[in-house]
Amino acid sequence: MEIQGKIIQVLPERGGVSQRTGSEWKVASYIIETMEQYPKKCVFEVFGSDRIAQMNIQVGQTLTVSLDIDAHEYNGRWFNTIRAWRAVPYDPNAPVAAPAADPAVAAFPPVQPAADTPFPPAQPSDSAPAAPATPPFGGESTDDLPF
Repeated sequence: MEIQGKIIQVLPERGGVSQRTGSEWKVASYIIETMEQYPKKCVFEVFGSDRIAQMNIQVGQTLTVSLDIDAHEYNGRWFNTIRAWRAVPYDPNAPVAAPAADPAVAAFPPVQPAADTPFPPAQPSDSAPAAPATPPFGGESTDDLPF
C-alpha cells in the first residue's frame, strides 16, 4: 500500500535488546498527513537503524511511503502495525497506478439479452412519470384503505 503526504511529526526513537537473539533494535515512528480534500493522519514505523538512516525522514518532507499493514494479538486484544519499507520524495507527475480489477467482477461479464427473447430490452422513457391515482390532499379517495 502507498500513501502520499507531508511528514508533520517525528516521534522519539525506541530501542532495546532482543531477548531471543541478544541483538540491538531500533524503531522510529512518523506522522504523515495526506494531501486530500479532507486530510487524514497516519502513524507509521521504520524498523532497523540501517533503514532509519537510509530513509532519513525529516519533518516537512513530502513523501510517497510504501507500507505493510499487519495485526497481532496480545492478551486477547488486537493491535495494528504499519511499517514503511520504502520512502521516496513525492512526485506529482508520477503516473498513478490503476487499481487492480476485482476478480469477482471480472469473472462475470455484463449480461446481454439473448437474441431469441420475446421481449425487447427496456428503453428509457423521455416522458414524465404518470400522475398518482389519488387526488391531492383533502380530496376524496377511491381506494378502500383506512388511512
